[in-house]
Amino acid sequence: MPGTQVSKTEFKARALEYFRQVESSGEHVIVTDHGKPTLEIRPFRTLDRDPLDVLAGTVVRYDDPTEPVDVEWEAGQ
Repeated sequence: MPGTQVSKTEFKARALEYFRQVESSGEHVIVTDHGKPTLEIRPFRTLDRDPLDVLAGTVVRYDDPTEPVDVEWEAGQ
């Protein structure tokens, strides 16, 4: 979901409008400072979900997880 981008100055002037937009549409708003994203305003979601449901679909790659890793490393003391 792309979200709306607004400058800090514009957000300050129209904050309540953006809050209502986020509440009604469910889409997030990204606040920028000199063109760089600094804040994200998004709807609150409770954490009552099962942690495994939250992680579902997040594994990008899963090749032979029981195979040894081909990397030399030393354990710290």
